[in-house]
Amino acid sequence: MKAASGDGAVLAFDIGGTKLAAGVVDRVGVLRSFLVTPTRAGQSPEADLERLWELGRRAVADSGLGWSEIRAVGIGCGGPLDPERGVVLCPPHLPRWRNLPVAELAQQVYDRPAALDNDATAAAAGEHRFGAGAGTRNMVYLTLSTGVGGGVVIDGRLYRGAAGNGGELGHVTVDWRGRGCRGCGRRGCLEAYVSGTSIAERAREAAADGDASSSLPADPAAADVAAAAKAGDPLARSVWDETIEALACGLTSIVNLFEPERVVLGGGVTKAGEQLVAPVRQLVRAAAMGPAGQAAEIVLSALGDQVGVVGAATLAYDRGA
Repeated sequence: MKAASGDGAVLAFDIGGTKLAAGVVDRVGVLRSFLVTPTRAGQSPEADLERLWELGRRAVADSGLGWSEIRAVGIGCGGPLDPERGVVLCPPHLPRWRNLPVAELAQQVYDRPAALDNDATAAAAGEHRFGAGAGTRNMVYLTLSTGVGGGVVIDGRLYRGAAGNGGELGHVTVDWRGRGCRGCGRRGCLEAYVSGTSIAERAREAAADGDASSSLPADPAAADVAAAAKAGDPLARSVWDETIEALACGLTSIVNLFEPERVVLGGGVTKAGEQLVAPVRQLVRAAAMGPAGQAAEIVLSALGDQVGVVGAATLAYDRGA
């Protein structure tokens, strides 16, 4: 297989804690195919990657394009990682992946140049180019999913930091004596309160404490908590209100720090829509420093579940694909 000439398209991957996604994205951000399969915990990295490569082959087959039209591969994965070398270092959601040269392996499999980057950074790039952040110069993207990740655009350019992993907004502290964070091991991180994992965990803990009766299932997901809270369940409402307060607290610090024109929220937790965003928007506007709070518009992702794939392709194009 040879690299394509002309405009071409990018085969892009989003490697998450609960799912693997692949798709083919053209230069104007149109998704030509999109496939998702669950992540299988406990497999070897070699088995994980073989499933990923096969998903990519299917994505190209479903796109209606030939391999001659695929010019590069873009990969988004949770960090820490080394985007310059294309190496996944030690992501908490993939505990067996250590110092894995994913970009080089993809290049060998597909005979195409491959680029690896942080999944939330990729999502920020996708939303800024093709989604809810289009037209802004200063934007923050926050994904609320299995964990919490972020990406920052400053003066029209992605902020990366000294080692390429800048923008870890999920580890902004909202309570320095608070809950332990599964992602980094510290206490009181935003991720420890607003990730889907944490919402479900806190609901189980509250039910075990027996402080209030609840209609929640024995092993609730974050979506169950949101739905029960909306229906008036007191236990679910308590967990959901704490989630909103923690998210607003973290976003207030982020807004004060970066003073973005727009904050874009994505990830599975945001499927609750305005049930989540409306009270957070109100709290941030009231608590943030005047100019920053007034300037920042808080909106939902326009790219939804496809943001990681579109973002990975965006970064591959930015690197010369």
